[in-house]
Amino acid sequence: MFDNLHHHHLVDMSQATPENDMLVRDDDHDSNMEAPSSDDQDPNLHPNKKKRYHRHTQLQIQELEAFFKQCPHPDDKQRKELGRRLTLEPLQVKFWFQNKRTQMKAQHERYDNSQLRNENEKLRAENMRLKEALSNATCPNCGGPAAIGEMSFDEQQLRFENARLREEIDKISGIAAKYVGKPTLPYPDASSHGPSRSLDLPVPSYNPQQGMVGEMFVANELPRSMVGHTQTEKPVIIELAIVAMEELIKMAQVGKPLWIPTSHDSSTETLNEDEYMRSLASGIGPKLMGFKSEASRESIVVIMNHMTLVEILMDVNQWSNVFCGIVSRAMTVEVLSTGIAGNYNGALQVMTAEYQVPSPLVPTRENYFVRYCKQLDNGTWAVVDVSLDSLRSSSVVRSRRRPSGCVIQELPNGYSKVTWVENVEVDNGSVHDIYKVLVNSGLAFGAKRWVATLERQCERIASAMASHIPVGDVGVLMTPEGRKSMLKLTERMVMSFCSGVGASTAHTWTTLSGSGPDDVRVMTRKSVDDPGRPPGIVLSAATSFWLPVPPKQVFNFLRNENSRTQWDILSNCQLVQEIAHVANGRDPGNCVSLLRVNTGNSSQSNMLILQESSSDSTGSYVIYAPVDIAAMNVVLNGGDPEYVALLPSGFAILADGPEQYEGGALEIGTGGSLITVSLQILVDSVPTSKISLGSVATVNSLIKCTVEKIKCALVSNDL
Repeated sequence: MFDNLHHHHLVDMSQATPENDMLVRDDDHDSNMEAPSSDDQDPNLHPNKKKRYHRHTQLQIQELEAFFKQCPHPDDKQRKELGRRLTLEPLQVKFWFQNKRTQMKAQHERYDNSQLRNENEKLRAENMRLKEALSNATCPNCGGPAAIGEMSFDEQQLRFENARLREEIDKISGIAAKYVGKPTLPYPDASSHGPSRSLDLPVPSYNPQQGMVGEMFVANELPRSMVGHTQTEKPVIIELAIVAMEELIKMAQVGKPLWIPTSHDSSTETLNEDEYMRSLASGIGPKLMGFKSEASRESIVVIMNHMTLVEILMDVNQWSNVFCGIVSRAMTVEVLSTGIAGNYNGALQVMTAEYQVPSPLVPTRENYFVRYCKQLDNGTWAVVDVSLDSLRSSSVVRSRRRPSGCVIQELPNGYSKVTWVENVEVDNGSVHDIYKVLVNSGLAFGAKRWVATLERQCERIASAMASHIPVGDVGVLMTPEGRKSMLKLTERMVMSFCSGVGASTAHTWTTLSGSGPDDVRVMTRKSVDDPGRPPGIVLSAATSFWLPVPPKQVFNFLRNENSRTQWDILSNCQLVQEIAHVANGRDPGNCVSLLRVNTGNSSQSNMLILQESSSDSTGSYVIYAPVDIAAMNVVLNGGDPEYVALLPSGFAILADGPEQYEGGALEIGTGGSLITVSLQILVDSVPTSKISLGSVATVNSLIKCTVEKIKCALVSNDL
């Protein structure tokens, strides 16, 4: 995620060769910079140095082409694996993919420019036809040119359509001039017999002031086999996105009577549903029958540049990584516009995402939506999502996103103010009883959870990029590079944990039906040739339970190495000592620790546990994994953490509902904790082996034992 925050320049493909003749310079392989373009090279720098090129074999090209179809943007780990398989340097693989992407984009642009020219000519012909019809319109009383108020309904419609076509011609001619090099051609102004152009009725869905100028139907970076919307559907999506943006801005800025403070907490607001339907009423249609409305708004100041935030939201990988506790999976289906002026202003992309609570007892919410980004002024941006369920009639809709998203305002010194709005309709009928209070209150998926997660992740990113952070008073000293490597490793550990703890079945896990009690989810995954996971068959078990103990107390108990022996089976009741510590935010509980289990047996004294604990106002995590001491030595010295095998286990801790703790006996929804525990166990080192019932029973037994130990320690201590 941290590497993705930096921009890179692509290789110049103005003289691109066919894909089978792509060459890579051998003398560039030892450089960490991108390959320079042909225009940037100075022939006087090395006049006598002969450039050496490497031509890929046909087998290498076939393998690269096949991988490109599946993933045109491989990460560092995938490039290294490809290079190892094809006997190529990672930099050679990187340059090949850069050249291939540029070549594909050029091909798409040539095709789209041809389509634009044809469409442009059609619009000009239509414009002339309408102009002729309007010029022949006469007043029935005096026989002179008709004023707009005297025109028939049909004639008025022609005039309005003419205004829309004029805007379209302006826009498409500008795009054609940019990509084809043709100057914009003049055309007759049809308003010569009526009011001036300033009085023409604009059409909102095509008004350039709405941010829709740009590469609207040109810059589609996905393969055409992935494009799923027809030319008649795209204008519908665009118009819905514009209406949704207007609604989001109003919901973010307007107070009463749209938002009403709650009686028990003035900082929490409730949406006035009647006022919303009367004054806004977005274009997604009437409220779904039997669905519950959830709407919330929160504002926060975070330590991150506003443009970096915009980039995170518009990059599906960065977005799902930053919000991995909420976004179970996400994918960009189609890019309708990449924006203008080299930024995301006007960017439009159709997406699908699944949202989760970290528990197998809460069904995920799947949404199919369009995301639209717009620059409101010099330092303010907005990003809005709105569901497109009407374009996917065959699917069963269980939740729908009304216009939701955030307004981001630039502040001094690299800070940003974020106002987040979540507005959804959902069927909560399948939620487990112990989570109903939390989910029905709107806190489980609401704006407060999004901004709290964002604040915590911004602090985490700032810590990873800082050059001077205290490492604590523990035994192991780390270089700045070692600290960054350790944080990258724990970032992968947290994402892996979150991908297997919720109710989603869309990941690499396979759920085993009938494998345990109703409230225990047991899954399996086979790992082959993945340096980030130990090879073999991995079983994961996850379950959730309620405790009459405040969440902060549960979090402090689970993260403390001194109390670990009371519940952790890995420690085997032995003393656990923290040997490395990295602060990861303002809260003392937000940190990364390296723990050593003192077994008293020299043959087993090399066991280490990597742990990250994090907490915010909406929930907490304690995630850990056993690690090899030799691999951790590489990481602590700044080495690549991608090859450290991890099997994350841990806990997600949520409050059981709104804050209503009043002391005395606790019931669900009055201040207790909802705890999800997940354990991952390598049950067989041979990936092709079959899973035995004994292995499943063992995992079930381990998780049940862990839960009982936690209940015994916390409830008895609390009493």
